[in-house]
Amino acid sequence: MAGKVNGIRTFAGVCAPSAMSLPPDDISPFAARRQRLMDQMRAEGGGIAILATAPEAIRNRDAEYPYRHDSDFFYLTGFTEPDAWLVLVAGASDRSLLFCRPRNVEHEIWEGKRFGPEAAAAHFGFDDAHPVDALDELMPTLLLDHPTLYAPLAGDKRTDGRLHRWLAAAREASRGGHAPPVRQQDLRATLAEMRLIKDASEIAAMRRAAKISAGAHVRAMRVCRAGMREFELEAELLYEFRRHGAQSVAYNSIVAAGANACVLHYPAGEAVLRDGDLVLIDAGCEVDSYASDITRTFPVNGRYSGPQRALYDLTVAAQEAAAQATAPGRNFNEGHQAALRVLAQGMIDLKLLKGSLDGVLESGDYSRFYMHRTGHWLGLDVHDVGDYRQPGPAQGAERPWRKLEAGMMLTIEPGIYVRPANDVPEAYWNIGIRTEDDALVTDEGCELITRGVPVQAGEIEALMRE
Repeated sequence: MAGKVNGIRTFAGVCAPSAMSLPPDDISPFAARRQRLMDQMRAEGGGIAILATAPEAIRNRDAEYPYRHDSDFFYLTGFTEPDAWLVLVAGASDRSLLFCRPRNVEHEIWEGKRFGPEAAAAHFGFDDAHPVDALDELMPTLLLDHPTLYAPLAGDKRTDGRLHRWLAAAREASRGGHAPPVRQQDLRATLAEMRLIKDASEIAAMRRAAKISAGAHVRAMRVCRAGMREFELEAELLYEFRRHGAQSVAYNSIVAAGANACVLHYPAGEAVLRDGDLVLIDAGCEVDSYASDITRTFPVNGRYSGPQRALYDLTVAAQEAAAQATAPGRNFNEGHQAALRVLAQGMIDLKLLKGSLDGVLESGDYSRFYMHRTGHWLGLDVHDVGDYRQPGPAQGAERPWRKLEAGMMLTIEPGIYVRPANDVPEAYWNIGIRTEDDALVTDEGCELITRGVPVQAGEIEALMRE
């Protein structure tokens, strides 16, 4: 996905997966992650971590957006109800506490069953749980005698305001011989490092999302015909996502016909799919809170023209070069550079650019037709957390690119977008192409887990003839 906003257009009335249905064995990865975080906190001298889930949001008047929990909160808890907080204490004895909404029969008639603190503690493996209304009473005392507070720094006004009040109350209580935290550390940064390497349960969820999304792209290719509108193809994607168990889209789907494919953030609209044009679909579903992200570009009539095929094959070749450069020990930027060299040479060969390969790369002239990077992290968020450069001080002008490790998940998505211009061969005007797959870094290299939908031009044409 070449830069998209997550979480606005979702299936009406469909929320994230309820952990109410998760068997106890599925909770163990969350407890293991909490323990890893507390072990790290203890190694740094001990402390207390506080994290809230996402708030509910009003769409308009009495209608709310479909609820989506905070990704970091879900990563540590598996808990998907709103109005919940996690507290972790790392010290002489570790403790994990959940604050959540209590059971309420009247509210549950309208909103569905809640866990309540007692059941939540037992089901999700917390040492204790309390009603969320007890936060203001208990937190000032819980903060005492812990040297470091781990929390999202400058995260949102709601959380910042409550942390400020709790710390102020803790300082008042310190007159009794107890000490409030003297240091604060950004919990988001710590969790971003943890989330970079996916565990077995995360990889399994992402494989399911990849399989469903690939099937949706196949469906779109099979039903596509001239005269349809972009939103009709989008409807086919959403149908396929939902009927196979995806809880939501991972991001707003891009379905772009003809010249619209040259607009990177183009949403599915009312444009008609015309015979002879290409259609670019960038769409993926979310399964158990984990995202998939696939892009394919295919001919409306099932057959690429000569100029379309030339640009398409160039993009696929660039993706193959990037995939070859995606392996443990290689740095994150090597895939982008490999794709860039293939694309730039192809632009020269097709008379889109003039000059030598080194000259085009040095000048940046290629960015006229390829203006985004070749990939991004993928996980609980479609643009997942994690620094793209090595942690620590810069070596020279900037920090070096991060080395890839087995268990990392990223996209590989080169593209080429040709707008009309006097110095551009007319045969290529208004052609926009992107090819994107989700890559799991393995011990040997990388596995493209979204290849349930074909990528080679000949295979796509054969599929569309069926």
